[in-house]
Amino acid sequence: MEERDLSGLRALAEELTGQLAKVRSGLSDMQKEMTAVTATVKSPDGYVTATVGPRGHLVRLQLDGRIYRNPDSAKLAATITETIQKATAEAAQKVQDVTSKYAPGMDVSGYLRGDVTSRLNRFDFIEDQITGTGD
Repeated sequence: MEERDLSGLRALAEELTGQLAKVRSGLSDMQKEMTAVTATVKSPDGYVTATVGPRGHLVRLQLDGRIYRNPDSAKLAATITETIQKATAEAAQKVQDVTSKYAPGMDVSGYLRGDVTSRLNRFDFIEDQITGTGD
């Protein structure tokens, strides 16, 4: 491999190592901010209000008493579903906004459903291999 190829790889490795360090240093703050994320959306008719958490799980569902004036279970079910979906999308965007502060350009929101510690251990292994500090 030519020296210029190696210098490019070294620069990339340094950039990735810097990004990893930033993610690790802000991980605690990021986790706190992410767990605090909620999104509340009201349906267009105002009869349904859904609040979801950072993973899109339903935290609270409020139904206005006016829903009983015109009982239509299919329409109500569709309204509830759409409202929760909109709240989930809003929460996902908020989570992405939080993660982008700590890892710009990286989509780490998918790690909400995974084990962050094991993923960071894999980053440690990769970093050790790149820097030559591994066993």
